[in-house]
Amino acid sequence: MRTVTAVAHRGDPYRVRENTLASLRSAVERGADAVEIDVRLTRDGVPVLLHDDSLKRLWGHERLLAGLTEKDLHELTGGGVPTLREALSAIPAHRVMIDLPGATARSVRTVVGVVHDCGAAERAYYCGGTSAMLEVRATDPGAEIAMTWTTLTPPRATLVDAMKPRWLNYRFGLVSRDLTDRVHRDGLLVSAWTADTGRTMRRLIARGVDSITTNRVDVLHALTTGARP
Repeated sequence: MRTVTAVAHRGDPYRVRENTLASLRSAVERGADAVEIDVRLTRDGVPVLLHDDSLKRLWGHERLLAGLTEKDLHELTGGGVPTLREALSAIPAHRVMIDLPGATARSVRTVVGVVHDCGAAERAYYCGGTSAMLEVRATDPGAEIAMTWTTLTPPRATLVDAMKPRWLNYRFGLVSRDLTDRVHRDGLLVSAWTADTGRTMRRLIARGVDSITTNRVDVLHALTTGARP
């Protein structure tokens, strides 16, 4: 079976709380080629790992991240929410796919700046919607981009020319052999998210994807390498 890049979605969330250092390390131990993380800014402008705009779902606090300083966040979560710098240091030998929910021009510039300050520009790449990825491109002309695309209609050529993505990043249910063939003809790679069953992973691989983002990276690693999950 053809090997694809195994991207661990927010770390290893079936075993360890998502977007924590322990979750990132667990994903790497279980065979991830890359780890996808979500990055937002605290009130004082520190990039931290959190998908939601509040602490409610993961940490049980009815507090918006945008209203908290890094110190506040540390106190409320017992240090459980890492900074981007800490995350990049925790898995120094692996690629990191940085998702930017709720991105603004300020947050993009800050995140890209931290990635460069940490010497991680060569192993980091970015995923997200059109406006966020255009801001990434404006901030870093050399950045690697996976443009999230949620329709079967191809993105406009003018948009692709402006963004210069390396990947088109599709919800797994949209992926067909015709789609991957078309994207490959255009000189781009195809990534799919978020596939969690072996059956879906096999189907995506058969349809020619280059990368799969999953909450069960051990299953994907086993499927593509023959290792035991």
